[in-house]
Amino acid sequence: MKALVLKEYKRFAYEEVPVPEPGPDEVLIAVKACGICGSDVHGMDGSTGRRRPPIIMGHEAAGTIARVGSGVSAWRAGDRVTFDSTIYCGHCEFCKRGLINLCDRRRVLGVSCEDYRQNGAFAEFVAVPQHILYRLPDGLTFEQAALVEPFAIALHAIRRSPPVLNDTVVVVGAGMIGLALVQALRRSGCGRLVAVDIAPERLALASKAGATQCLNPAACDAAKAILDLTHGSGADLAFEAVGVSATVDLALRCVRKGGAVTLIGNVAPKVELPLQVAVTRELTIRGSCASQGEYPACLDMLARGALDAAPLISATAPLVEGATWFDRLYRKEPGLMKVVLKP
Repeated sequence: MKALVLKEYKRFAYEEVPVPEPGPDEVLIAVKACGICGSDVHGMDGSTGRRRPPIIMGHEAAGTIARVGSGVSAWRAGDRVTFDSTIYCGHCEFCKRGLINLCDRRRVLGVSCEDYRQNGAFAEFVAVPQHILYRLPDGLTFEQAALVEPFAIALHAIRRSPPVLNDTVVVVGAGMIGLALVQALRRSGCGRLVAVDIAPERLALASKAGATQCLNPAACDAAKAILDLTHGSGADLAFEAVGVSATVDLALRCVRKGGAVTLIGNVAPKVELPLQVAVTRELTIRGSCASQGEYPACLDMLARGALDAAPLISATAPLVEGATWFDRLYRKEPGLMKVVLKP
C-alpha cells in the first residue's frame, strides 16, 4: 500500500509499505479521509518528541472496513466507520472506571515516542482494535467524520467544566479545537462567548461559529477587554486551546475570583504559571486530555447539523500531495485551518 511516511524531521516520502495485518480482535480499514492535526504539524519538526521518524502519522480518520480479524463478529467488510485516536486497553483500573483516556497502556495512532511507536492513518489502510470503532451515521461524509476527533476533544473539555446558564466563557485560541469549542459552547446557554486569537481570519470563523465577541491580543489588551465586558469581575470560565505560557497566563488572568480554567492546549511541555493569581483568586485549574466516550454524541450532533465540520475544512487533497500541505500548514499560511488528505 502507499503511505505518507515521516522519514526524518521535516521530510516526508510517499512510498510503498506493507499492508498491516489485523490481529484477531482488529479490523483493517480502507482509509477514505484523514485530517492533518495541529499536533502532527508541531510534531513533524521534532519539537514535541512525539513524532520520532520513521512514522506514519494521522489519527483523525474515517473509512470502510476492508477485512476483519478472526475474533470480530460485530463488524463486517464495507461498514462505514471512524475510530478513537486513543487505543486503550479496556482492562486497567482507569479503563474499568470509564477513564479510557487515562489508560495505563494508552497509545495514540500516528505517534512514536519514547514508550511506543504506533503507525497511523496517512495510508491506504490502517489496522485498529474493534473496541475503538464507531459506525458513521447515514449522510455523514468521510471528510466530516474525520473531524469527529477534535470535536470530541472539545465536548470532553466542556464536560470537565460545564458552563452554568448565562455564564461568560472565554476560549483562548481559535484553531481547530478552539472553534469546535465555540460551536459546542454556543449551545450550552452561555451569556457571552468570547474568542481570543491573533489571526483575524480565525476570529472571523469564531464569529460565524457563535462567538459573541472576538478579541485580538495583538491589537488590544485582551484581559482588560474581558474585564470591561464583565464590568470588572472577569469571565466565569476560560478554555485554553493553545498551550504556551502567554495564552495560559491570559486564560488565568481573565477569569473572575473563584472562576475556572480548563487547559487543553499541549504544544509546550512546560509553561509559566501566574501562581499568585491562581492562589489569591482561588481559581480552579483543570486539565483535559483527548476524549472519554464522547464520539457517539459527537457523531450524532455532526449528522444532525448541531455541529458543523464543513466550514473548518480549508482543503481536501490527495495523500500523495501530503508533504506539500504539511509544509503550507507548518509555515502558517493564512486562511488554512483543516486540511483533509484522501488516499
